[in-house]
Order: sequence, then structure tokens, then C-alpha cells
Amino acid sequence: MLFNSFPFLILVLLTFSLYYLPRFQKTQVPLLIVASFVFYAWGSPSLLLLLCLSILINAVTSFKVAQHSHKKQRMFWGTLGVVSNLAILGLFKYGSLLTNLGLQIVKVSQPEDGLISLLLQLPLPIGISFYTFQGISLVVDVLREEELSSETLSRSEHESLDDFKTYLFKTAFFISFFPQLVAGPIVKAKDFYPQIHTKYFKEIPWNIVFHYLVTGYFLKMVIADNLKDYTFWIDYPYYQGLGTVTNLVLLFGYSMQIFADFAGYSLIAIGLAAAFGYHLPENFDFPYISRSITEFWRRWHISLSTWLREYLYIPLGGNRKGKTRTYINLMLVMTLGGMWHGAAWSYAVWGIFHGVGLAAERLIGLDQKVKHSTTALPTPSWQQFIIDSLRIIWVFSFVSMGWLLFKLPEFSHAVDFVVTLFRNVNIKPGLTYIVPVMIFSLPVLLYHLPHFPPLQRVLALNGDRLSKKRWVRWGNDIMFGIMLVLLFLNSGSSNAFIYFQF
Repeated sequence: MLFNSFPFLILVLLTFSLYYLPRFQKTQVPLLIVASFVFYAWGSPSLLLLLCLSILINAVTSFKVAQHSHKKQRMFWGTLGVVSNLAILGLFKYGSLLTNLGLQIVKVSQPEDGLISLLLQLPLPIGISFYTFQGISLVVDVLREEELSSETLSRSEHESLDDFKTYLFKTAFFISFFPQLVAGPIVKAKDFYPQIHTKYFKEIPWNIVFHYLVTGYFLKMVIADNLKDYTFWIDYPYYQGLGTVTNLVLLFGYSMQIFADFAGYSLIAIGLAAAFGYHLPENFDFPYISRSITEFWRRWHISLSTWLREYLYIPLGGNRKGKTRTYINLMLVMTLGGMWHGAAWSYAVWGIFHGVGLAAERLIGLDQKVKHSTTALPTPSWQQFIIDSLRIIWVFSFVSMGWLLFKLPEFSHAVDFVVTLFRNVNIKPGLTYIVPVMIFSLPVLLYHLPHFPPLQRVLALNGDRLSKKRWVRWGNDIMFGIMLVLLFLNSGSSNAFIYFQF
């Protein structure tokens, strides 16, 4: 079920209407669980069984970890939970890929029936990567005793651990909560469980709900869904007949599209969750003004990069065991992060590509953390403006070349696209492609512009004075008004979110 579909609108309105009625206050969580199951099962009802299996595995193993005090028993149940999650993810997401690889190695043709045929035809359950990672975070946090600490859970949550039924309901809610079920943001159990309590209509942060929903739907329906009709032409083999400039502009447009698509989804998810009284973490922090690849990964898909750092990079040793080990850890984490995105070798290459970039930055000292506080930003100057601009252009170009592996997951096609860039230099630019792409990309650029470091410093220094200006408030209202009008008048044809395939 898509966020921009009529059935979803009906589901949300019906659930919201019941949710805040006094008679449903004690059943708010079960109501959201039912709505989430309907949402997930809408397209493929049979896959709901897999989601329920994941919920049961994570509830049982984390509950057992919490109930035992003996280290070996805790470790057994914790390991069982993590391995079970990874086994399910590996079977459904990578079973076909690994089976094909095995057939190629032993040089055996694909059988028409049997176990091998079944493995090759396994469906890819929507959102499996996201809810699997959330399940792992639950088990690991309980194993680390983080989720059970008095600082993160109230007394009521402690007591619920003695009642498996209550705990199962909360775990089902945590994993299946429909705003972020299929594409994040990835939520940690220790951040979500304390929020589970009765919600009241008067507490809804309407300003946040409106801001996130309008911005998210605008990015998705007006920007991403319109850009897709033009970036379609860098699919194989269409790009072979286009000139170098045209192909580069289309690749630029795809960078704008994938940001608008995924950031739009995340904003919608946060806005919907806020409407039901729940806070989800920010997932994007204007990533296309990053001045290093390291900074980009602190701004892009923040919940995933944070998860990989806390549950994989740091346990592997992080940067605490020497330079060589640090580079190995970076490459391993980014490669696995690439494979998380899809069951194709091109995603592994994409992860290696970013791993090499991160390692190279660390080697030459360009990976220093960029503080987000405006007081730490450099004083605006033409020299700093030029340096920041060149670094942003470089990082954006690097990231955009990486997105080519998302657009053309067949690795040979991605290589051929790069070859075509050199081969088609003399073909004239196609304005019928370039002009619309630039028009629909402009809002994304304007969205990032106030956060460009030198300009952000200027705005911060004058923020209090500007916020009091009537024309600034009017400008903000007009901007949201324009977005609402364009949502109704200029939305593109409905299309699934890009990250639904992951």
C-alpha cells in the first residue's frame, strides 16, 4: 500500500478517527497493530506470516534474554535471536542470488522444480531489511541491558517483562508500526518503547504534522514522481543514443529524484507518526551540502548509518585497533551496507565504492567531523565560499556516480553508461530532457540552499531579527501554499518508493 494511494488515505483517516475516541484509549496499541497489518498485507497477504514470524522470534528471544541472569543463557538466546533474523533476511533476500551463483560455479542448468527452483523463485518481502534490523536492535539492546536500564524504561515497562503477552504486543507494535515499517527510519527499541503509552488528541503537534506531511508529499509526488519520467531514459539501452551532457544531466536528475523520493518518504513517516503521538528520528540532514563523504554519511539515511556504526562498525573495533584494521572495518561495513540495499553484486560494488572513498578521505585527513552548530562554522569569506563549493560539488559528483549502480543494477550496464559518456561527446544536448530535469530539480537545490555552510552562518547571525519580520512569516506561508497547490495540480504519476525494493 503506497502512502500516496486512496486506500492508504482511507486507512489512515479511519484509524485516526477511532484512535483518539475515549472508548479506544485503552486499545490504541492493538488498533495501530491491526492497521499496520492491513497496511503490510494489502499487496501480498501471505507475506504477513513472515512479518508475524519475525515479531514472534524477536519477542521470544529478547524476552528470554531479559528473564535470564546467567551470562551463558543470555548469550544463547541473544545469539539465537540475531542468527534467526539474519537467516530469514538471508533466505528471502539473498537466497536467489546465492543459488544462482552456486549453479554458475558448478555449471548446472536451472531445474524446473525442486528445492533449487523454489529458492530461485522466493519473493522479496517488502521492508524486510528494515524490520529485520529493528528486530536485531531489540535483541542486542536487551542483551546489552540498555533497553532495560532505568534511564530508558519506566517502571511500567519493567513490569511488562513479567507479562509476555504485554511484551509481545509492544514488540509487535514496535516492529510493525506502519509509518516506518517498509522504509524506515530504522527505530531503536530503547528509543521507541518508552513512548508506548496513552495518547491524547490535544497533544498532537499539528505544526510538525503539517510541515512534515506537506514537505514529504511534495518531494515525493511533485518532484520524484515527475523526475522519474525523465530519468527513465538512462535505463539500458536508451542512454546509448543520448549525448554526454544529456546523460550527465539525467544522472544529476536521478540524484535529485532518489533524495526527493526517500527523504519524502521519511518526512511523511515522521509526520504520520507524530499524528499518532510518536516521535521518529530524523533520517536526512540536507546531505547534498556535505563537504566530505564522511559528512555525507552523517546526513544521508541517518538511521541506517547510525545502526551500522553502533551494531557493526564499533563491535568490529571501529578505529580503535590501528589504521589497517580501521580501513578493513570501513570496507567491510560499507560492503555489507551495500548488500543490505539489494540482492545484486552491483550493490556490493556500490558499498565498496563508498568504502574506498571513506578510506581515502581518512588517509589524507579530509574526514574531520563537521560540527553542526552554527557558531562552529567558519566566518563567511570568498575563499571559504569557494573551498566549500568545490568540496560540495566533488562529494555530490562522487555520490551521483554511485547512484548509477542503483539506477543500473546490472553492473555491465553501469560500466557501459560510463563508456557512453566518453563515446557520445559530439551528440548535441537534448533540451527536451535537460530543461524539465532542471526545473524539477530546482526545489531540491533550494531546499538545501539555506544550509549551505557560509549562508547558514549568515542566517544564524541574523536569525532572531529575520524571524520577527512579517515578510519572512508570509514567505513561509506562501511557500507551503504553493506546495499544496502543486500537489493537487502537478503531481506525477503514482509510483512506488525507490527504497521499497530494499
